[in-house]
Amino acid sequence: MIPKKIHYCWFGHNSLPELAQKCIASWKKYCPDYEFIEWNEENFDVHCCPYVEEAYEAKKWAFVSDVARLYALVEYGGIYMDTDVEVLKPLDCLLEYEAVSGFEDDIHIPTGLMAACKGQPLFVELLHEYDDIHFKAPDGSLDLTPNVIRITETCMKYGFVPNNQKQTVNGFTLLPRDYLCPKSAITDELQLTKNSIAIHHFYSSWRDDEMKYAKALWIKLRKFFPEVISRRSAKLISCLKYRGFMAAINETKKWIAKKKKEPKTQNE
Repeated sequence: MIPKKIHYCWFGHNSLPELAQKCIASWKKYCPDYEFIEWNEENFDVHCCPYVEEAYEAKKWAFVSDVARLYALVEYGGIYMDTDVEVLKPLDCLLEYEAVSGFEDDIHIPTGLMAACKGQPLFVELLHEYDDIHFKAPDGSLDLTPNVIRITETCMKYGFVPNNQKQTVNGFTLLPRDYLCPKSAITDELQLTKNSIAIHHFYSSWRDDEMKYAKALWIKLRKFFPEVISRRSAKLISCLKYRGFMAAINETKKWIAKKKKEPKTQNE
């Protein structure tokens, strides 16, 4: 069984915001007999690999935590939660799995709440994917690919079906989105059901102004255009606004090169 440990990350030496304090209080209310472990600069090596070191130097704390959360689950096992996850009922029902998370939407696997036994093979693989990649490119640009995308793409290799249906992929059980993510990351619409265990409020502190603008624009465009077109258009327009024409051209070239390497059935 997954041990009664709750891990969370807080890097940067800043004070916890009100939402984080409220969410952590809900953990303690419904999981009073769990061990709580905060991962920060004091107990996690921010020089463990180039990706983490570069993300830390750039003060992109959320990307440091992308690796730290996997390290915690691989080394100790337990439940990891972002500090913007509110718990609605006891989490003991998650402990029976080898590893568990759910759907963030119909096609993506969330990482704001996930759990695993110590040394779970898929999580070991996910952790080591960061060994040989960089957060900062030679041209100074930052790789802001969220771990939701990385983990979803890895699970695709093992037969993950993006259909918001319960399934187990290489020992990793995924629950429908109403269990762990009843709140939309796009519209903030909340749809609670009897299955709902927690709410991820998607504070998204890792997003910069360009990404926030792109998200707001995407919400407007997706009412009129297909998903891929609206998403790409929003990113391109936002890049033009904040970084200029040449940056938009370079980002488009990178996207085209990436799409050529992807399986034809894979979503953006």
